[in-house]
Amino acid sequence: MASTDNPLLLDFTFPPYDVIEPKHIRLAIRSILSKLEAELIELENTAKPTWPKLVIPLEKIIDRLSVAWGIVSHLNSVKDTPELRAAIEEIQPAKVEFELKLRQSKVIYHAFKAIRDSSDWENLNDARKRVVLMKLKEAVLNGVSLDDSSRERFNEIEQELEKLGQKFEENILDATKNFEKLITDKKEIQGLPFTILTIASETAIRKGYEEATADKGPWIITLDGPMYRSILQHCSNRSLREEVFRAYVTRASYGPLNNTPLIERILQLRLEKAKLLGYCNYAEVSMETKMATIDKANDLIEKLHNASWSPAVKDMEDIRDFAIGRGAEEAKDMDQWDINFWSERLRESNYDINEEELRPYFSLSKVMDGLFNLAKRLFGIDIEPADGIAPVWNKDVSFYKVKDSSHTTIAYFYFDPYSRPSEKRGGAWMDVVVGRTVVFSSDNKSPRLPICHVVCNQTPPVKDKPSLMTIREVETVFHEFGHALQHMLTRQDEGLVSGTKGIEWDAVEIASQFMENWCYQRDTMLSIARHYETGESLAEETCLRVLSARTFRAGSLLLRQLRYASLDLELHSKYDPRAAESVHDIDQRIGKKTHVIPLLPQDRFLCSFSHIFADKYAAGYYSYQWAEVLSYDAFSAFEEGGLDNEHAIKAMGGKFRETILAIGGGKSPNEVFMEFRGREPSPDPFLRYNGLLPVVVP
Repeated sequence: MASTDNPLLLDFTFPPYDVIEPKHIRLAIRSILSKLEAELIELENTAKPTWPKLVIPLEKIIDRLSVAWGIVSHLNSVKDTPELRAAIEEIQPAKVEFELKLRQSKVIYHAFKAIRDSSDWENLNDARKRVVLMKLKEAVLNGVSLDDSSRERFNEIEQELEKLGQKFEENILDATKNFEKLITDKKEIQGLPFTILTIASETAIRKGYEEATADKGPWIITLDGPMYRSILQHCSNRSLREEVFRAYVTRASYGPLNNTPLIERILQLRLEKAKLLGYCNYAEVSMETKMATIDKANDLIEKLHNASWSPAVKDMEDIRDFAIGRGAEEAKDMDQWDINFWSERLRESNYDINEEELRPYFSLSKVMDGLFNLAKRLFGIDIEPADGIAPVWNKDVSFYKVKDSSHTTIAYFYFDPYSRPSEKRGGAWMDVVVGRTVVFSSDNKSPRLPICHVVCNQTPPVKDKPSLMTIREVETVFHEFGHALQHMLTRQDEGLVSGTKGIEWDAVEIASQFMENWCYQRDTMLSIARHYETGESLAEETCLRVLSARTFRAGSLLLRQLRYASLDLELHSKYDPRAAESVHDIDQRIGKKTHVIPLLPQDRFLCSFSHIFADKYAAGYYSYQWAEVLSYDAFSAFEEGGLDNEHAIKAMGGKFRETILAIGGGKSPNEVFMEFRGREPSPDPFLRYNGLLPVVVP
């Protein structure tokens, strides 16, 4: 195949997602790597400690690979096939080998050291200083200072870790797809909302049950996110809840898809890698690129635990008492698969709201309109549909352009909203396609416009109804759009630290969690909550009840997150592969501190904890809580100015845009937060919003 026939090798502004096939990937990535190898040799032969002779050519190399591999990785996440997996498995080692060669280049490392040590250092702006220091640290953490034999072993570890992470994610997807349960008696799924019944019947139709209907069945139950959550919340059949729950928490934990050996190997390799680099454990390596230290992260976890344990105990007492009052047989012997069901009934009783009855008020189109209007209100931007400009990978994907107050296009993004369990991994995320930079500008002034993906797994449309969302799904969209805003609204022209690049990992969630807060603000809620058929607004009284219910079981939900954060840190700072205590034993031990009702002995949540074993959160899951403290404090600045004061809102929104969103990794997160807030962050707003005061966290 000639290179001109390979869509990955053509010049494009928007990736040709509609025509890229697995067969293109091997040739394209090999061709790109070959070209970049030559460019790296040229750079090493000509490098000088100046921006034009070092940083600009280096950024071009990094960008070319990250864009191409980003496209491949994205397709792997949203359009999985055996052929795509095979192509990635074949070409991945060459990609990792080149990345290591680039990051371990002594010539580049010493050129950056020369910039840092030069008399011109103080004349560099903050962003360029951050680039230099980041690249020096990155080189050290990638083994540039190791001797030949240690570096060889380091590189072997990196190759194996990359393969293990890929396999870990594939096993989760396959294990999730493998669970199917055919239901023929509607009594077995009593309580399930019509939306979920429709999805279950449509699944049955695809599996050959052509006469299936939402009313009469048959229905096929899966572990797909919307269906799993709905069964636990609404299905009155306790045995089905138990079966589905057990299947979910044991995904990828047995048979050929068992991730436990992969976890043990990943942890062993990360520990060996850390020791090669001169650290005691992998958490120390991770903290080199974080705001926190291990002690500070553990300190925050402990203080939040102290604030949330008693409220969580009270939560469980209230749920149990409520179930007893309703004559539930399981009330005195409540288990994990009962908690969500009875807590949902209690929430409905306490706040007189029903999540499923609210769905018609949260149609995707209305939610997105409200979100885009909020972005205009806060940040002075307009978001317009741009379908047809860029090729997409699925018919349900939308494309948008972002314009500033002068009506100039400043960014683009894709939005892939719906769950597709047969080909799309679970969860929600934002990924970069290309970032803002002036490196590719002909005049070194006009930056390349940033482009990103926003991907969710929410309830798809059913029959003639649009996607009708739960409030949690609304929250997820706001969260991921916050990440996208930080990527798209950056004003940073240094591409290596623009958008979300170069930001310490425990600060990356600030913008996303900040946006979550807005969907629980009265005016925002009323702007997005309109009945999809009548256009009728959600009654204000109902809106206020929904907002009040936000803190329902806040202590319990926070404890669950602290389980993940504590487990992650312990596995990466204290776990000994030779010890008798297994990774699942550690999870059970930590679970006793974070779950009022003990975990199931068979719980194998770790086997699907892709955040830390197949993503970038290893020894960093605490980042969600760390950034939450900052994001709630940032939101409180808007409250102080008055949420009904439009002048104050616009002024504070402009300030947030020019600091948190604009600076990117060009300054440290502490400095950026101080510029926005004018003081050090306080945890009080976080605790107050979650109903967990009075507890003072220094």
